[in-house]
Amino acid sequence: MILQGKRVALPSAPVVHQQFEAHAQATPDAVAVVRAGRQVTYAELDARANRFARFLIARGHGRGAKVGLCLDYSVDLLVALLGTLKAGAAYVPFDPAYPAARLDLLLGQVPGLALIVASPDTAPLVASAPVDVVGLDELGEHLATLPATSPGVPVTGDDLCYAVFTSGSTGTPKLTAVRHEGWFNLMNWLRLEYGLDSGSNNLVVSAFGFDLSQRALMTPLFCGATQHLLPSRNFDAMLAYRALREHDIRVVHCASSTLYVLIDWEKARGGDALTRLDYILFGGEALKPERLTEWMRRENNTCTLLHQYGVAECTDVATSFDLAGYRAGDHDIAPVGRPAYNTDIHLLDENLRGVAAGEDGEICIAGAGVGAGYLGSSGPENTKFTTVEIDGTPVRLYRTGDRGRVTEAGDLVVAGRMDAQVKVRGMRIDPTDIERALGRLAEVREAAVAVTWSDAGEAELTAFVVPEAGALAEDAVRARLLQTLPRNMVPARFVGVPAIPLSPHGKVDRPALVDALKNRGRGQ
Repeated sequence: MILQGKRVALPSAPVVHQQFEAHAQATPDAVAVVRAGRQVTYAELDARANRFARFLIARGHGRGAKVGLCLDYSVDLLVALLGTLKAGAAYVPFDPAYPAARLDLLLGQVPGLALIVASPDTAPLVASAPVDVVGLDELGEHLATLPATSPGVPVTGDDLCYAVFTSGSTGTPKLTAVRHEGWFNLMNWLRLEYGLDSGSNNLVVSAFGFDLSQRALMTPLFCGATQHLLPSRNFDAMLAYRALREHDIRVVHCASSTLYVLIDWEKARGGDALTRLDYILFGGEALKPERLTEWMRRENNTCTLLHQYGVAECTDVATSFDLAGYRAGDHDIAPVGRPAYNTDIHLLDENLRGVAAGEDGEICIAGAGVGAGYLGSSGPENTKFTTVEIDGTPVRLYRTGDRGRVTEAGDLVVAGRMDAQVKVRGMRIDPTDIERALGRLAEVREAAVAVTWSDAGEAELTAFVVPEAGALAEDAVRARLLQTLPRNMVPARFVGVPAIPLSPHGKVDRPALVDALKNRGRGQ
């Protein structure tokens, strides 16, 4: 089974930062960035980025180099990011929201790392780096002496633009690299398909290390719009909602769990900042549509929700679905839609042969967005990037490890992970199926299911539940689940929690739930 995206011609050199440069020339006085009341124009941002690019080139860190960025959301972050691209190099986020131990681990995972850009606040976090750590503040006087014009480094669509860390299913961080052609294709699709333009001002709400954040940072600058940055290292719902209310923001990219938090914030305060947006582009987790239904039906809600699917290894987004077309009675799982431009979705069996329409298969992504692979890795994970023969033609694709199928309407549905099933009491179970069933219960506001271990050392399922009101009625929830799920899929324990914790990327943090349960058991 193949879903084919629309074919759209790209320029001979689909280079992301050149689109930004075109806006800087055409509308130099337009506002590019706003943070904490400070505004920076396209011309100012372009000039500062050019100077930093020239600094990198003079240090020998031009085309093909990898530059680490450990900065909070700021104008300096965009200067360093754009300057790195203009030098022909690729940037690597070292997210200052990460724990110090994880940053130490990541610092040794980048082959050929040239240097790291940090601030006085973030430099201590990367002090163990085996390369120089520089700051734009300390370089200020030197940078001011460099030409503000573009260094004119020739960059092609095959060159790397960034690389992000992804743990995938192994838990071990891997550095996956994205090419300019794929990133350009993604933003060009968003611009053309959804009409994003100079008025499509954006607010970044996800952590810098997240693959989603890379397009959230660059898309408004690609379209000539204004990028709004929060003065906060971690997601802060109050600050985010205040920014949405006070500024002319039209677009937000976020993880599904972050969207639920923002909607809850709006509903609790009777606001309308979210409903007045043009688009919210979200995904990254199994959707809980019951968290959105009431808000979507609000009067005068003009916001379009785009439920999207993709992976970091393939430039973040591969498909998109307008949730206005979702009907709970028609779908057991909300679709993620159809492919982006120049993107194909192949559903293959274990022998890499296409499955029939309606059958489940592994979701494999082909086309412009397929990345350059895992940097510095020679392990079996690189076999996920492979070439198969389809209709007599070799096709390079990425095997996502996700299980999916195509609806009669031609939309992709993601059914879960191929490797997400866990063996409990001899039966293989996908915890996501249980979460969906819990989400349909009136007593449950939100839930996450994790594998825990009994005192006898046997695997069991624990459901962490945020009740709709009052205390968790465990017996009632268990009884309701038994009406829809086989007994072996009903969790052994139900634990009431006030909220489901989120990781810095805005996704459900299951390890944190399990750790909290362990600590509770120790009486801490």
